[in-house]
Amino acid sequence: MMPTEHRICFVGDSFVQGTGDPQCLGWAGRVAAAACESGYDLSHYNLGIRRDTSSDVLDRWQSECSARLPPNTQNYLLFSFGVNDTVLENGERRVPLEASVASFRRILSEARSRSQTAFVGPPPVSEAAQNQRIQELCGHFQLAAHAVGVPYLPVYEALQQDAVWMREAAAGDGSHPSAAGYECLSRLVLAADFWWFKG
Repeated sequence: MMPTEHRICFVGDSFVQGTGDPQCLGWAGRVAAAACESGYDLSHYNLGIRRDTSSDVLDRWQSECSARLPPNTQNYLLFSFGVNDTVLENGERRVPLEASVASFRRILSEARSRSQTAFVGPPPVSEAAQNQRIQELCGHFQLAAHAVGVPYLPVYEALQQDAVWMREAAAGDGSHPSAAGYECLSRLVLAADFWWFKG
């Protein structure tokens, strides 16, 4: 019998894309590599785009994922976004809180009807004021994920208390860590109850 082919799309923003990692892996590349090392036949697609908000992900995820996840494979969707929603431009959030939550609910509701789906919460950055907005958004996202029945991995508090993540984020562009920081986040994902490719 042929082994089951698994395909996963990592969909989201620059943290998904791995911005700041000189190894060009980010957390998504690391968890995909761990799955392959555990013997899974896994094709992984990084669909992270810098500066993308929840609204941007809503507009593009279905067409991008449909092209990569055929019906004859075991398919998975792992989303992570939200930090860019909380950025202030001209004194206003790029995406109002209510709109962020509405896009989140719509994305996850539609995704879970197609594939196994989970969400990795937004991480902290080095700016205290923005972190307050991120933390608020995390709470709303977690409640919405529970309501639609999608696993949600909160990472904000663990990473805010992680000296490596916070030090690297501050030393870089103020938001994104380097390789060691992404390794910290990848360990949180690998330990999550929902993670489909256990060793």
